[in-house]
Amino acid sequence: MGNNNHQKNSNKKNLDNQQENFDWKKAGKTSLIWLIIIFGAVYISGSLTETSKKEIEIEYTEYKKYLINGDIQKAVIMGEILYGEFKLPQTLNSSSGTQLKNISQFKLTLPFIDRQIIEEWDAAGLDYTFKEKTIDWTGYLLNMLPWILLIGFWFFMIRRMQGGAGGVGGIFKFGKSKASLWTSDQPRVTFKNVAGCEEAKEELKEVIDFLKNPKRFQRLGAKVPKGALLVGPPGTGKTLLARAVAGEAAVPFYSLSGADFVEMFVGVGASRVRDLFDQAKKSSPCIVFIDEMDAVGRQRGAGIGGGHDEREQTLNALLVEMDGFDNSQNVIVIAATNRPDVLDPALLRPGRFDRQIVVDVPDIKGRLGILKVHTKNVVVNHRKVQLEAIAKGTPGMVGADIANIVNEAALLAARKRKKSIDMDDFEEAKDKVMMGVQRKSMILSEDEKQVTAYHEAGHALVAIKTKGADPVHKVTIIPRGRALGVTMQLPMDEKHGYTRDYVEGRLAILMGGRSAEMLIFNEMTTGAGNDIEQATQIARKMVTEWGMSDLLGPMTFGKKNEEVFLGREIQSHRDYSEVTARMIDEEISRIVRDSQRLADEILRKNMETLHNIAKELLKYETIDSKDIEKIIKGEKLTRPLNGVSRKVRQKRYKRRYTKKQVQNDTSKNSSRKNVQNGRTQAKPPNKRKVVDIKS
Repeated sequence: MGNNNHQKNSNKKNLDNQQENFDWKKAGKTSLIWLIIIFGAVYISGSLTETSKKEIEIEYTEYKKYLINGDIQKAVIMGEILYGEFKLPQTLNSSSGTQLKNISQFKLTLPFIDRQIIEEWDAAGLDYTFKEKTIDWTGYLLNMLPWILLIGFWFFMIRRMQGGAGGVGGIFKFGKSKASLWTSDQPRVTFKNVAGCEEAKEELKEVIDFLKNPKRFQRLGAKVPKGALLVGPPGTGKTLLARAVAGEAAVPFYSLSGADFVEMFVGVGASRVRDLFDQAKKSSPCIVFIDEMDAVGRQRGAGIGGGHDEREQTLNALLVEMDGFDNSQNVIVIAATNRPDVLDPALLRPGRFDRQIVVDVPDIKGRLGILKVHTKNVVVNHRKVQLEAIAKGTPGMVGADIANIVNEAALLAARKRKKSIDMDDFEEAKDKVMMGVQRKSMILSEDEKQVTAYHEAGHALVAIKTKGADPVHKVTIIPRGRALGVTMQLPMDEKHGYTRDYVEGRLAILMGGRSAEMLIFNEMTTGAGNDIEQATQIARKMVTEWGMSDLLGPMTFGKKNEEVFLGREIQSHRDYSEVTARMIDEEISRIVRDSQRLADEILRKNMETLHNIAKELLKYETIDSKDIEKIIKGEKLTRPLNGVSRKVRQKRYKRRYTKKQVQNDTSKNSSRKNVQNGRTQAKPPNKRKVVDIKS
């Protein structure tokens, strides 16, 4: 008996699945096509019938004349309409006054039919018959066609506005949930595909274990958590964790976005929430995942509409479903957001979201794990690629950034037609993601190149000579993004807190570029604009937030509302006097000026090294930490220029130039050049005069 019931239930589920899997959208399109074909056939047949008959309606007096003369051969009477046929084609006058020739058929509306009319037909020898009046379906359908098209267009527009939701009769199912049910036949993601967030994985594994084996926890009186909120910066893998939960859990998994609840119609959001939890309760135990929770869970009372805001009604329905009088047993809600600061407090309390799991930026160990996950599906030359070095060189990057680096490296290797991805591809991809794309088409004058070289050399030299500063990884004067040059520093170890000496050293490094410009060229450029902006922000935080000012002491000034994980300041509330504001400004100015004086002092003491670094930058355009070490030791760099040795470059240039010069000499219209031994004698470009200042 139990087996029969189980079989019936399984058959019913299969039938429901078949109904759900039925492609209603395709069926609707097919029905519309057949409807158009039928109406087209009816229209064409009606047009052909009307054309073939050529029946002209005549006046009663004309009819009497033709009847008396014996010109009418036969007639068919249908109700009050007489359809007649002439013995010979006649010429008739239309209602507009034009003459119509070769008319063989006509029709007439009789006022009545009595014995006298029938006797007239008999006297004229007319062959007449009576038929029942039939419905002209062609005309009826053609008259109804505009209304059918109008109603069909209205149905189509309503369905488009609702995104085709609801399957059968979708336009009447605004309140149905848009949640998609994960099934086992879909691509599976497990916790093995997730790296860099071990603590979050452990928290979610416990939830899955509770669903798989609830008795192990219930034996001790433990209750399943009602919900888990994943919070963290964008790209850290919150949605990927939810997909891994779907792959690991052996229970139904419903997923949807927070923006899928609210539509343009009032009451749709709350109705969809109720429908979602109704489906979840029928499938319990199950998991419901809501992505971008801040779209529907914002704090109430903040909107313009107040309590009548549609989004707030949706949130109220969600609060009741998660923990109201009718508790949703064994339905766990997992949500993801990067704005936990804007969520309603009632949503965050225990009983609704019992756990707030922080998915933060990964450390070096987490980045290494993420690299291993993303390099499994690409062809990597593991002999030349050091994943540890890449992980160490990507501080502050999230999983999405690292995945982008791996993909960019694969694209670069494919562009160069390599068999595998090597370390150079990863380095180039990392520079592209961190510093921007190389602007190879941008042409800089010799003066601009020289200023940029000394600017970046100033940054690099101050960073090297500052105690406790992050080591210099790479210096380049190749334009990237909006910058003409970049000095990249990479920390030796992960830093979670910064000392005052480190921050002051960072300020000196930022001001090193402006100091080098002033010392060498005795003038300022706009290239230091971003450096000064960063230095000012850091100095302001030292004074107003970090309490690193000797004058103002360990105090904070100004209340700020910031997006917690996005790091963007929304607004600032000033809570201090004008005198204090003046002291803050003076202290910020003093800190920045002291940093510039420190940078000036370092550069004056190492002027020869500054010239050497700038010289090598002008020569090679990009130098790394090993090159800088050789320059400081007084050694000359002997590596190839852009991957090609100097001798080879000179030979190529000489061969190419000689060939071009021969072509110019043989041409009549070409201008003559003085060529000696394959080299041109040209006036050297004007260079900015470099002032060597020695302390």
